[in-house]
Amino acid sequence: MKKAIPILWVIFLLFASGTKILSQPGKIAFTEFDLKNGLHVILHQNNSAPIIAINVMYHVGSKNEKADRTGFAHFFEHLMFEGSENIGRGEYFKYVQKAGGENNANTTFDRTDYFEVLPSNQLTLGLWLESERMLHLKIDSAGIETQRKVVKEERRQTYENQPYGRLESEIFAAAYKVLPYRWPRMGEDQYIDQAKHNEFMDFYKEFYVPENAVLVITGNIQIENTKAIVKKYYEGIPAGKKPIYRPSEKEPPQTKEIRTTAYDKVQLPAVVYAYHIPAIGTPDSYAMEMLQKYLTGGESSQFYKSLVDKQQLALQVEAIPMSLEDDGLFIIFGITNIGKTAEELDKAMDIEITKAKTEEMSDSSFLKIENQIENDFYSQNSTMRGIAQNLAEYYTYLKDPNLINTEIEKYKKITKADLLRVANQYLKPANRVVLYYLPESLKNKEAKP
Repeated sequence: MKKAIPILWVIFLLFASGTKILSQPGKIAFTEFDLKNGLHVILHQNNSAPIIAINVMYHVGSKNEKADRTGFAHFFEHLMFEGSENIGRGEYFKYVQKAGGENNANTTFDRTDYFEVLPSNQLTLGLWLESERMLHLKIDSAGIETQRKVVKEERRQTYENQPYGRLESEIFAAAYKVLPYRWPRMGEDQYIDQAKHNEFMDFYKEFYVPENAVLVITGNIQIENTKAIVKKYYEGIPAGKKPIYRPSEKEPPQTKEIRTTAYDKVQLPAVVYAYHIPAIGTPDSYAMEMLQKYLTGGESSQFYKSLVDKQQLALQVEAIPMSLEDDGLFIIFGITNIGKTAEELDKAMDIEITKAKTEEMSDSSFLKIENQIENDFYSQNSTMRGIAQNLAEYYTYLKDPNLINTEIEKYKKITKADLLRVANQYLKPANRVVLYYLPESLKNKEAKP
C-alpha cells in the first residue's frame, strides 16, 4: 500500500534482480479486539528484540476540515505534543527520550499518525502517554499561540523555502474542484490565525476520540498482559458525543485537459502531469503502482532511459501514484536539463506516455517490476515500526489489517495486459492536469502551457 507523501521526498527502492523472488517471509500474526468505547486494538507479538512500537492512528486528515478552516489536522499534529492534565508542556518528548526511545507524528489528507518506539520494558509508559493525548489533552491559549507560530514557520520552510515546495499544492488545487483534497495538507495560515479556542476544542472532541482511532502495538510483548494494560488506560475514555464528519462529495470526472503555470524561486523548470486514478485498495490502484515502476522505477526505466540518458532533456524524472481514500492522482514530473525548456520536456514526456499506451512491455521488464513490488512490500514490514504503521493504515483505510499478509497477492494477479489497459484508461490527456513550474526569472518571458 503506497501512502500519499510529498513528491520531492520520495525515494523508491530499486530491486533489479533477473530472477523471481522465491523466499517469502513468514506470516505476520496479530490479535485484534474492540473496547466498549469503540477503540480498535491490534497486537503483534515478536520477541526477537527487546523493542516495541506503539501506533495510534486517528481517521482525520486535511480532508475532514472545512474550506474556511483548513490546517486544523496538521495543527493538532503539533498541539497533541503540548501536554495534558498530567503531563507538563513540552514533556512528551522528554519522557520518551529519557526512556531511550523516539516518537513523532505525521498528517496526510486522510489520517494523522502518532507513534513511539521504545524499549519493551517501557510499554506502560508509552500507552499512558498516548492515552493522555486521547483523554486529557491540554488546549489552552499558551499552547495554541505557541503552535500557531510553529506551524506557520513549518509551512514557510516546506512550501516557500523548499525548492519546488509548492508543486504539490499547485497540482492538487488544479486537479480537484469538489473534493477537499484541493487545499494544502498544512492549510492556509489565515485560517489558523482566525480560529478561536472553542473551534480547536470542537475539532478535538469530534475527531480525537476512541471510535475514530486504532491502537497498534508490535514487538516484544505478551498478548494477555498487554491487553490488560490497554484496558487499564483506554477502556475508561468516553466515546465521542457527535457524528464524525466525513466528506461525502464526489469529484466529477475531468473531461478536458487542464494546463496551468506556477512561478517560484527555482533554477530549472519542471513539467508535471497529474492523472486522476481510483481510490486506494481498488484493483486498478495496484496496477497503477506497477505501471509507475515501468515508467520511472530506476535508471533502466522507460522515462529515465529516454529523457535523461538518451535525449538528455531531463535531470530527474519520477512517477508517483498518490493513492488516497477517495480518488487519487498519478503524478509524473520531470526537471529539465540545463538549457532545455519546459515545452521541449513536455513534448517528450507526452511521447513516452503514448508509448506506454501502445507498446506492450517485455517479459523481462515485467519480471523486474514484480520483483521491485515484492521487495518493496516486504521491506515495509522489516521493522516493528513499519509493521505497526501498516497494520494501522490497512485498518483505517480498508478495515482489513490482514492485508499485511495478503495484499501481495493482489499485485501478483496483475498481468502485462492489465498495465496496458490502465495506461490507456487513465493516462489520457482529458484526464490530466499539466503544470509548468517555472523559475521566476521566466515570468512574462516563457510561453505558457
